[in-house]
Amino acid sequence: MSEFDALARKVVGLMDLTALNDTDTDATVVELCQRAKSPVGLTAAVCVWPQFVHIAKHALAVNDASAIKVATVVNFPHGHNDIAQAVAETQAAMAAGADEIDLVYPYQDAVQGNFEIGREMVEAVKAACGSKAQLKVILETGELKKPELIRQVCQQVITAGADFVKTSTGKVAVNATLEAARIMLEQIRHSGGKCGFKAAGGIRTLEQADAYLELAEQICGRSWVVNSHFRFGASGLLDDVLRHCGDSNIHSIPSGY
Repeated sequence: MSEFDALARKVVGLMDLTALNDTDTDATVVELCQRAKSPVGLTAAVCVWPQFVHIAKHALAVNDASAIKVATVVNFPHGHNDIAQAVAETQAAMAAGADEIDLVYPYQDAVQGNFEIGREMVEAVKAACGSKAQLKVILETGELKKPELIRQVCQQVITAGADFVKTSTGKVAVNATLEAARIMLEQIRHSGGKCGFKAAGGIRTLEQADAYLELAEQICGRSWVVNSHFRFGASGLLDDVLRHCGDSNIHSIPSGY
């Protein structure tokens, strides 16, 4: 296997193949799950709206791809500060079979200087997840903007029990950036390296993905960059990987990130 092929396979294995479009249907989710079992390997997860979790679980099972996790989003995309609603959404998603919960942190409150609501929300949703689902917390770094604010929120979220910290929803003007990723990865390293990192929002090429991998390896070590610690949230990225691998039988799907 060439170095390039190894990179392509690694990126696919770290991917949360995502469809969070307003136009998603049962059929597009089934197609997403079929694509997640790609010619160069399985993606780590598929990420879909809560109402499609049961569809995704079934589609993966019938395609002999149950090893792929099903992730969904809560408090998405606006990051409201209603803790009870976020917990209720989490419980419903888990009842439908979700393996991973991507929670939007109430970033607007943090921008205004209120951090307590964010800590309480993460702790409450983590408690709802228990040992049955992993919790990824979306910081929305493009809205937090200031490096010190990103650092403060990231540290708080890790302390509150997040299994992953995630850059972005993909629904705002500025999403994943290497600058924000560096801050988050440094906080992960400083906290002991147990929390994972997910880069999401605008990562559509293998070249872009490789830059994030190199940064993570530089800060947290090469052995740390496995799908239990590192993910990409993406839809178009798989198309680019397969294009580079020369598979002409792959059809693209609408970009959700």
